[in-house]
Amino acid sequence: MRTVLFIIQKEFIQVFRNRMMMPIIFVVPIIQLLILVHAATFEMKNIRFAVIDLDMSTTSRKMVGKFQGSPFFLLAHTSFSDKEAETEMKKGTVDMILHIPYGFEKKLVKENAAGVQVVINAINGASAGLINAYTMMIIMDFNREILVDWLSPVMLSSTKNIRISPSYWYNPKLNYKTYMVPGILVLLVTIIGLLLSGMNIVREKEIGTIEQINVTPIRKVQFIAGKLLPFWIIALFELAFGLTIGKLLFNIPIIGNLWLIFLSAGVYLFVILGFGLLVSTMTNTQQQSMLVSFFFMVIFILMSGLFTSIESMPVWAQNLDRVNPIAYFIRIMRMVMLKGSGFHDIRNSFFPLVAYAVIIISFAIRRYRKVS
Repeated sequence: MRTVLFIIQKEFIQVFRNRMMMPIIFVVPIIQLLILVHAATFEMKNIRFAVIDLDMSTTSRKMVGKFQGSPFFLLAHTSFSDKEAETEMKKGTVDMILHIPYGFEKKLVKENAAGVQVVINAINGASAGLINAYTMMIIMDFNREILVDWLSPVMLSSTKNIRISPSYWYNPKLNYKTYMVPGILVLLVTIIGLLLSGMNIVREKEIGTIEQINVTPIRKVQFIAGKLLPFWIIALFELAFGLTIGKLLFNIPIIGNLWLIFLSAGVYLFVILGFGLLVSTMTNTQQQSMLVSFFFMVIFILMSGLFTSIESMPVWAQNLDRVNPIAYFIRIMRMVMLKGSGFHDIRNSFFPLVAYAVIIISFAIRRYRKVS
């Protein structure tokens, strides 16, 4: 045990002396948390729209005012020409065109029905769906106001309505930051665990000290433990710091047990550290280690459910995701932090992490060549 402690002490000294590792450990994760939480969002705000109001009536102006009063829409262009509005959309200056035809108010009064045309830029299908949903909500709200203004109290009281009062659990304000911060925290500890652990061992190869260590009586298990535990401790510290920032700056709810979060993080880090060790046994330079780690990390992140739901992926991708440790830990973080889930609820994601940790660390230690 004393041998492992001496190696850990040596590793901490080496880490704090390395000018390249210090920014990666303490600066990059914080910048990542502060920037990605705002940048990685599917919320649509400031949707630029153009208006073609051929009716120019009081009712049509009220409808345009409803869109302007919305926090999601920004009037960017007005015109009486379809071609001119279409040109603006091709330029990318507007995302939607609201076309109100001539006689809109007249038809609404005489026939109790009138139509408007909404043209949406659907290059990005997800964004187009959100714009359409926001637009329909505004038009429906405008339609309700028309009923209140035009119908008599007797007719209005006889109109049968079904009132819907939605209740959103776990994220009542539908704040996308609340959904993203737990996933960003997973990326934070992943960078520390995967990149730095692999780079640190490869660095020993580059400067030639790995041969000196290999001829010492230090056993292989002691060397690996002493090499990986410092980054395990640093990553847990980064997670605690990230949780603090998320609570103070973004008011992220932490409903579940913090000890359960750190227990799951500790197991997950053994998986990531073992993978970093495995990468270090296959590479000879820090550049190679970073490229190989980055290659696998990008695949794991994109398929982890961080940005898109796993359930919306093809069946083959969902089956492939069963070996993705990031997906398991992101699921655990969101369940514990936002839902307050207990161990019984996360066990189907926790035990696979335990199995992966045992398998990958055993395989990495077996591949690392040193006489015990």
